Amino acid sequence: MSKDIAEINEKIRRGKVRVVRADEMTKIVRKIGPHRAAEEVDVVTTGTFGAMCSSGVWLNFGHAEPPIKMTRVWLNDVEAYTGLAAVDAYLGAAQLSVSQGFRYSGAHVIEDLLCGKSIVLRAVAYGTDCYPRKRILTRITLNDLNSAVMCNPRNAYQSYAAATNSTGRTLWTYMGKLLPRFGNVTYSGAGELSPLQNDPQYLTIGVGTRIFLGGAQGFITGPGTQHKPQNGLGTLMVQGNLKEMSAEFIRAASFPYYGCSLYVGLGIPIPILNEHIAACTGISDEEIFIRILNYGVPSRNRPVLATVSYAELKSGRVRLGSRWVRTAPLSSYVGALKVAETLKRLIEQGAFLLSAPVAPLSQSAEVRNLEVAKPADEDMRRAPMRRALLMPFWDAAKCVHCGLCMSLCPHGVFQRHGAGTIRVNPQLCRPCSRCADACPTQALHPPKKGGKH
Repeated sequence: MSKDIAEINEKIRRGKVRVVRADEMTKIVRKIGPHRAAEEVDVVTTGTFGAMCSSGVWLNFGHAEPPIKMTRVWLNDVEAYTGLAAVDAYLGAAQLSVSQGFRYSGAHVIEDLLCGKSIVLRAVAYGTDCYPRKRILTRITLNDLNSAVMCNPRNAYQSYAAATNSTGRTLWTYMGKLLPRFGNVTYSGAGELSPLQNDPQYLTIGVGTRIFLGGAQGFITGPGTQHKPQNGLGTLMVQGNLKEMSAEFIRAASFPYYGCSLYVGLGIPIPILNEHIAACTGISDEEIFIRILNYGVPSRNRPVLATVSYAELKSGRVRLGSRWVRTAPLSSYVGALKVAETLKRLIEQGAFLLSAPVAPLSQSAEVRNLEVAKPADEDMRRAPMRRALLMPFWDAAKCVHCGLCMSLCPHGVFQRHGAGTIRVNPQLCRPCSRCADACPTQALHPPKKGGKH
């Protein structure tokens, strides 16, 4: 038997859809098998509520009077990235406060905005003819922003390794506090509730899939950074409207002596289109296995000490060699259940329709490690300067053929040809630098003193 998403959406509209959480589906498949489960269930809801450092929001502040091109922006003393248009900025969840350090971050600003609090906005600029203002100091709320779009480059890890510590001292990490001499094991993820564990082949999850994000509807915009599905390390890039979200599903986190993060409630509805998908959503904690890594080894290739199931991790202790070690989750299973249950209710009420992916997620993406230059390569720092001195007067590779140079040149050096491309006749040039200091892509360079173009 098979169904399609349009058929399931029609059931949702008519109030005839059957929706179950992923943990409920596990019991259903175990009891009646995937074939009958596919006949009886239309949608399985998943959920996760864990610390997702690779999160943040795009903000548009609106133009002041007189206008300003913000070159640096701080929100409650947390700096946001402003290498964009005049009043746009990206606030990263893990960005720390200038004055409070680990105690306050971009994640806390996001939570404060969701809670309706006013935030101190401070901005500086260098001033231009069209943006003369150089400073702003004011207060804003979420409602004052033209837009606040949560855009998270990497969320919802398919499988995230557990952590322990072999050294004789306590380690403070993004996996929390790791006690010395294998004193504890910490882990993350929601096991059988986890979105990507319930569709490991991404048959229903892809670009354009509608999801539950932070209490609102959002979308998957692509594979997340460090997406490595062949190793069970699939990730998602997601976005949604922060103004529609709730602080119930977005919480700031601070990990002592490490940094800050953002707890994000994320759930994906999985349409049960056939028996195979039903079988995938019937996965149990006993069938999901996680590696335990030794964070006492400061390397990207940390040794694997054991491989255990989520059922073992959730039991409160696992065996490492000859000893039993206590386990503790960093993510909230209670929060993940609330996400899955809330999504279930929204679908049953007809307030949440499913969407088919417009493009699949890669199942063969590679992740490379950064190789740092050796000391002998330090002269690389001077290479860009040498290259700049050798650049031609007009760099065709950088030119976007906008035509600004044509309006500035008094000698007709620049002309349009064919489909609108710019051509240059350097023989007509009488160096005045009108074009070179105005070119937006730096395709034009003034001649060297005493030399030719």
